[in-house]
Amino acid sequence: MRKLILLFILPITVLCSGLRSFAITEPSFKKPFNKEQSLKSLIDSLKIDVKTIRILIVKSKYELSVWSDTIELRKYPVVFGTNPVDDKLREGDRCTPEGEFKIRSKYPHKSWSKFIWIDYPNAASRAKHNDAIKNGLIPADSKIGGEVGIHGVPNNCDYVIDQRQNWTWGCISLKNKDIDELYDVVNSNTLIRISK
Repeated sequence: MRKLILLFILPITVLCSGLRSFAITEPSFKKPFNKEQSLKSLIDSLKIDVKTIRILIVKSKYELSVWSDTIELRKYPVVFGTNPVDDKLREGDRCTPEGEFKIRSKYPHKSWSKFIWIDYPNAASRAKHNDAIKNGLIPADSKIGGEVGIHGVPNNCDYVIDQRQNWTWGCISLKNKDIDELYDVVNSNTLIRISK
């Protein structure tokens, strides 16, 4: 009888530990929120601590979503570098980096409304870059690059987002109204996960 009970307990333990590590992608609670309400207003109305805000970017879905714990607060369409499929390994490859990042800084930008600068390259990015050189995937003199962030589009160019035109050198681009809304709620505590 003991063996039978253990067989039922073990899978549940394994399942629960797996869910904990993927909480941002597998919500336990998902409620449609009024899209007319600004993101900041929504966060305030739910009494969410902005330190719990997280960003998930899924390249294959062309979307950026804003989370607090397991609650998805907002989702935005986005585009990427002109090579939207591969992970960034070096400067000039026009790929958007994958991994976990923090916000280095944020500031208004004259060409595309706002710029949220992420900490690419971080230690994980440098390890991927060095492995790519070691394995001959990129030239030995390749530089890793930098200045990657989340930003808007040039004025009157929202259509590039609607048409999924990947136009950046590796950044994530949103419509200006969306980057303006996102800009108001992110801070140096905001974690960003970018996946395929």
